[in-house]
Amino acid sequence: MSVSALQSYWLDIHVTALTLATGIFFVSAVLGFVYLWVDRYTRQVAAGRAAPGNGIVRRLPGIEQLDRLTYRTIVFGFPIWTFGVIAGAIWADQAWGRYWGWDPVETWAFITWVLYAAFLHARATAGWRGRRAQYVQLLGFASLIFNILVVQVFIAGMHSYSGVG
Repeated sequence: MSVSALQSYWLDIHVTALTLATGIFFVSAVLGFVYLWVDRYTRQVAAGRAAPGNGIVRRLPGIEQLDRLTYRTIVFGFPIWTFGVIAGAIWADQAWGRYWGWDPVETWAFITWVLYAAFLHARATAGWRGRRAQYVQLLGFASLIFNILVVQVFIAGMHSYSGVG
């Protein structure tokens, strides 16, 4: 990568948007895990396998509210993620003369985008709520984390740290 490619303001916009979206998606993932934990505890209490009145669960929002919070968080983060990917494409066109090159990180960013889009689509059209929806959004977050911790580190490409050092 040439140093002049790093001088574009689109790089700053791209990185800032994707970092912000990653943080937002982290919040939705935490909410998703809390949802699944509270849901599991509630089902165990209903089946008589756990004692009611867990102090932590009592202080948490109910599963309906957690589901709504997760959805709203993703609705907020998804356009930011989309904008970050588009900003990266604009920067890539300026730097390398192409918008998309199927670099491994670009591909996994797209897979992440598709998974979150699937979550939003399933919720809006099929009315998915609850556990199924939480699993889909957590799969999106797993894709994002896989991109950061595996693809960028171990697979060579324009965005990777593979072979650095």
